[in-house]
Amino acid sequence: MDINILRHSCSHIMAQAVKELWPEAKLGIGPSIEDGFYYDFDKKDPFTDGDLANIEKKMQEIIAKDEPFIRQEMPKKGALELFKKLKEDYKLDLINSLPDETVSVYKTGNNFVDLCRGPHIKSTGEIKAFKLLSIAGAYWHGIETNPMLQRIYGTCFETQKELDTYLQNIEEAKKRDHRKIGSALGFFDIYHESAGAGVVFYHPKGALLRTLIEDYEKKEHLKRGYDLVITPHFMDSKLWQTSGHLEYYKENMFCFKNDNKEFVIKPMNCPGHILIYKSHTRSYRDLPIRYFELGTVYRNEKAGVLHGLLRVRGFTQDDAHIFCLPEQLKAEIKAVIDFVFDTMKVFGFNDVSIELSTRPQKFIGSEEDWKSATSALEESLKEKGLSYEVNEGDGAFYGPKIDIKLKDALNRKWQCATVQCDFALPKRFDLEYIDSDGKAKQPIMLHRVLLGSLERFIGALLEHYAGALPLWLSPVQAVVIPLKADVELYAKEVKEKLEEAGMRAKIDSRNETLQKRIREWEVDRTPYILVIGAREAKEQKVSVRKRNVGDQGGMALAEFIEKIKSEAANRE
Repeated sequence: MDINILRHSCSHIMAQAVKELWPEAKLGIGPSIEDGFYYDFDKKDPFTDGDLANIEKKMQEIIAKDEPFIRQEMPKKGALELFKKLKEDYKLDLINSLPDETVSVYKTGNNFVDLCRGPHIKSTGEIKAFKLLSIAGAYWHGIETNPMLQRIYGTCFETQKELDTYLQNIEEAKKRDHRKIGSALGFFDIYHESAGAGVVFYHPKGALLRTLIEDYEKKEHLKRGYDLVITPHFMDSKLWQTSGHLEYYKENMFCFKNDNKEFVIKPMNCPGHILIYKSHTRSYRDLPIRYFELGTVYRNEKAGVLHGLLRVRGFTQDDAHIFCLPEQLKAEIKAVIDFVFDTMKVFGFNDVSIELSTRPQKFIGSEEDWKSATSALEESLKEKGLSYEVNEGDGAFYGPKIDIKLKDALNRKWQCATVQCDFALPKRFDLEYIDSDGKAKQPIMLHRVLLGSLERFIGALLEHYAGALPLWLSPVQAVVIPLKADVELYAKEVKEKLEEAGMRAKIDSRNETLQKRIREWEVDRTPYILVIGAREAKEQKVSVRKRNVGDQGGMALAEFIEKIKSEAANRE
């Protein structure tokens, strides 16, 4: 059974239940979405958690009746008359926007009818396991000047076992919320009142984590033939006029004026990299040229969509732009895909999904170039034997793209890596290289990120590991706890030798019980706790406690150092 059809059908059953409980409520839309469905309603009084329970009960009654989904096609004029009689204003709006002269509706029970192109399951009794999850607000068509509707989210699975697993994952996800973990472990804060919404303050541990990630990326990019560049945080708006961002993206850009000139705080790094390319005459022998920048960008996201590190207004991208010859294009795309897969594995993400996003309604460049760019991306995926889904119309305004979404420990998808194929900006900026025949020709440009927004990736990383980061990424890798003051000298020696070996260590000689100190460092998700008593000091050993494992017993200090060095180097 198609799970999307099942979930969409369940959303209709929910709408029927709402109409039976509150006949005055007006219907919006009710699509299936990833992991579930929703339906929007215009209702005078807000829904409550108690209302959700009553809606679920009514849905169960409808399901128990095993009512058939009956499809009926009718002229557009007839549909307008029907939904006008039902006083369903939002359905009238939808019908008027449809280009076809014939529309379809679905009926269940005695009175419920809904505008829908379908398909649906045969009857309501095919729904075996569902749950209503939450209530939110949503503007009609997503436009702020339109009425605010009430959106009820739910989910539906083929079996109760699948539903139970999903609901358990939701509860686990609440525990893993990166906002709670980040604050509790002292990684970051996101201030709202004093500094404005959507800006991140990294505390020492968070800054160290981010630095470790950045250092790894710089090293890997240099190894793979990229050149490091740095571009300004703001530039003349004329540059963004040329790129097309002012026309297609201005509502998301921070602009300001100075000396009667308009400037833009950069939302993207690509125009800056283009200017670096244009600074010299390029030969075909120079290509491919690969520029990499850990570039901080700023986007005017709406307050309602800001969410921890996952959606902020200022963030840093591991951004690169590749300028190449047409015959180099597929090899560069495939090299980026390999780079993405290698990087994800290093950080502990071994499962991904891939989407190919095609030309949107608003775009720059010629349709011929878009076709060539899309073919290059699609052929690269096929030649690598990778499965993918096509996401129609979701490409960037300047080119199609491949999105590689990682899956975390709870099987949730996170958008991180992307590679975009761009013929348009090289034309807009008159980019050239001198070919072997001495003629000036246009290079092709690839935009790509591996982790994407470092902020979002750190949020995903914290939730994936529930804050218990791998040893190589842990800000504190080992803490040394002396039992008494008379072994503090040896405890300091242990810490120093760990640091000499390149490890990050702390010493905890507070006047607290051993149990309390161990408990606090375990809550802090510290990978190793080394307890030092008189025997350990005498024998040059450490008593090792490993995170999530417990007491490992005594170990020679030199042996432990080799063990922890190996574990960190191998990124276990």
